[in-house]
Amino acid sequence: MKKITTVLSLVLVAAALLAACGRQEDAAARPAAAPAPAVAIVVGLDDNFPPMGFRDESNALVGFDIDLAREAGKRLGVEVRFKPIDWNAKEAELNGKRVDVLWNGLTITEARKEKILFTTPYLENRQIVVVREASPIRTKADLAGKVVGVQEGSSAIEAVERDAATAKSLKELKKFGDNVTALMDLGTERLDALVVDEVVGRYYTAKKPGEYRVLDENFGTEDYGVGTRKDDGELMARLQKALDEMKNDGSAAAISTKWFGKDIIRK
Repeated sequence: MKKITTVLSLVLVAAALLAACGRQEDAAARPAAAPAPAVAIVVGLDDNFPPMGFRDESNALVGFDIDLAREAGKRLGVEVRFKPIDWNAKEAELNGKRVDVLWNGLTITEARKEKILFTTPYLENRQIVVVREASPIRTKADLAGKVVGVQEGSSAIEAVERDAATAKSLKELKKFGDNVTALMDLGTERLDALVVDEVVGRYYTAKKPGEYRVLDENFGTEDYGVGTRKDDGELMARLQKALDEMKNDGSAAAISTKWFGKDIIRK
């Protein structure tokens, strides 16, 4: 009897092992399940860059690009989470996968294209020169020997440096963490001029009529785009589709009118 029991036990163990192997082989034969689609995307931004993205009186994130990103998120069916970052380290934040998207007045440049995948442009911008209303500065030539401010990591730096004659004539190209601080220094005469994105400069100067003046000359025109990692083509394609839809159905124009008083979306 004992021998029979032992034999039966061995048979049951062998059957269990064979069944387990069969399940493993079936699992190996089945194709791997597709990865679940992302339910959220993290947008990196400078939260002191009005009117593109900034904090209102209640410390809530608001702005033109904030509204665009949220509308795109609805169309993609994902939650959009905003993460303030050091804008000077934006490529590192993106490629280190701490954020998925850069969407905050991001200028498309050839240098950035080497590290970032861009949508087509959605807004045209210029690098303007802001001075105090009483300043004797009228042209870029008048900047010779002057201290000119720019935001660290911004395309304003490249714009000024491309104008070699003007750049060489400056006493100093002083870099700031954000444009708000730079404008404060301009107002208190610690700066002679500020080179800044037109959308930002016009926003601030309109808030303080009679205090600042924008020169007729500027440091060139540039385009804004949305940026993803170079290897994230699927997300880029979905963002591009959403942006195209927003341009075509007028929702992007409505957001533009809310923040700028008119439709300045680049078609």
